[in-house]
Amino acid sequence: MQRACAAALIRSGKTTIINPGISNDDKAALQMIQDLGAIVSEDEGIIQVSSKGMIGQNGAEKLTVNCGESGLGIRMFTPIAALATIPITINGKGSLLTRPMDFFDTILPQLAVSIQSQEGRLPLHIHGPLQPKDITVDGSLSSQFLTGLLFAFAVATETLVTITVTDLKSKPYIDLSLKVLSDFGYQIDNQDYERFLIYPPNNNNQNTSITYQVEGDWSGAAFLLVAGAVAGNITVKGLDVFSTQADKAILKALIDSGANISIQAEQIDISMPSVGATGLVPFHFDATDCPDLFPPLVALAANCKGKSVIEGVNRLAHKESNRGLTLQEEFGKLGINIELQDDLMIIKGGTGILEGVTYSHHDHRIAMATAIAGLNASGKVVIENADAINKSYPNFFQHIQSLGASIEIDSH
Repeated sequence: MQRACAAALIRSGKTTIINPGISNDDKAALQMIQDLGAIVSEDEGIIQVSSKGMIGQNGAEKLTVNCGESGLGIRMFTPIAALATIPITINGKGSLLTRPMDFFDTILPQLAVSIQSQEGRLPLHIHGPLQPKDITVDGSLSSQFLTGLLFAFAVATETLVTITVTDLKSKPYIDLSLKVLSDFGYQIDNQDYERFLIYPPNNNNQNTSITYQVEGDWSGAAFLLVAGAVAGNITVKGLDVFSTQADKAILKALIDSGANISIQAEQIDISMPSVGATGLVPFHFDATDCPDLFPPLVALAANCKGKSVIEGVNRLAHKESNRGLTLQEEFGKLGINIELQDDLMIIKGGTGILEGVTYSHHDHRIAMATAIAGLNASGKVVIENADAINKSYPNFFQHIQSLGASIEIDSH
């Protein structure tokens, strides 16, 4: 959804977005593209975006835009906003204020953009316009920085330019970015995730109308699928089983753990192991390229009889919370022992999940993970600051309640 918003902003014309997201991150993206010059309207769950391309500042001498708490938002929209000819201040809130943005301090000046940050933190004060050129960037912290450059370069370059990337992480997320850009008519060649060739935009794609349907979100669905594997028999619809989304990899962990799963084009049916089976078994999973799967994977591992191992812990330090430590702390309150060894997380499952009071640390995925753990707990699991789910999946509690989970929501 956020990528669709960005693509709708940078192209000149009208975009119709079907199946739009409703999370706080999605709302922040819609607000950002309006601040950057797009006109947005919504009717019966369909969003219309009209844009003049980059960037209709409507006569403003300077702008301030806010990314909310969206890590993708700040990293993707900063290079796009840098295409403007006026000074722009980019800010956020919550955990985003502490997440490192040093990447921009290093890269944007190479692209003719002046930038002032607070020692690599928000707010960012930038003044372009960004000038695409051949450049080399570090992809080890997050692929989202590269996504922002790809969007900005795709609309602004007048000649063939190359972005060379070292040590790129989360490659499937780049596949998703390239897919969205391709759907909007931009041409980028991916040379083994080490070089990206960006071609000048085709002007025939401008001032036209297109319709884009947002895919179902595998990141949110991962929690539902784990719920089916550990506590019931459910069907999940609305997912593209051929998606480039990284978190589709949850299917491998579910299969390896012994869950009963039927994957069809229109739906996924999933349930606990059959009667007479030994139950869910431990699994080994490399989450380096899909770090957002750590929370649902831990909820799954807590229900597996034995030690499960997840690789990629080093990718967790700069999320909404330091998720490696946060998962260890919160699942520890529920009686689940988690060890962190260098880049490995070792979860000792099958020992029984206890009742307890947990805290989301303002992290949407921690709130959802502890909720899934609560499905098989010996008593009530309380989640403090549970409204953190609104960042990505505001209907989460409603959905698992509709599946039969007993949930009490305290609005105070």
